[in-house]
Amino acid sequence: MSNIVNVQSPLYHADFESLASVTKEGGVSLREAKLLGHLNLRGNSDSPEFKNGVEKALGLTLPLTPCTSLQNDDATIMWLSPDEWLIIVEGGQEATVEETLRANITGHFAVSDISGGQTILEISGPDCIKVMQKSTGYDFHLKQFPVGKVIGTAFAKSSTYIRRTSYDSFQLVVRRSFADYFWLWLQQSSKEYGLRITL
Repeated sequence: MSNIVNVQSPLYHADFESLASVTKEGGVSLREAKLLGHLNLRGNSDSPEFKNGVEKALGLTLPLTPCTSLQNDDATIMWLSPDEWLIIVEGGQEATVEETLRANITGHFAVSDISGGQTILEISGPDCIKVMQKSTGYDFHLKQFPVGKVIGTAFAKSSTYIRRTSYDSFQLVVRRSFADYFWLWLQQSSKEYGLRITL
């Protein structure tokens, strides 16, 4: 009896592979960073044991400033609230990272694997900020929204976390149940600029 599990991205049916081969140009590029490991971490940010345990496990200092993120080659940590963080790791590593966190953190904390419940859409390109401005009322000026900043906000009447990764690129953390809606919204709102699918 086989133990192989067929894991699919929430947007597998959009067939981005085929779309990427026919959409060569556009002012907006869209990519699904699919099948990554997503871990929700909760704990007391005032606790040295908690902070030191996270740093030992991930090799990253826990971001304590609101709406910030930190990353290295192995993980990204996004601040979500004073006692909550989202950790993104390479797909398939989430169980190992969860075990490492549990082995290194002492005291009261919680870590949960939520990989199956969400995905990340990466939007970039010279016109991507225009699409972002259509989709949410947040100020995307670089002074107000610097690289590395993370916000939770309404986006096209749904909710998401947005992380700026460069001047003209962003990550959208999207719940699985809303992935289709986000894809269709971005497809439509990018039409006037040209949408290019990348892999």
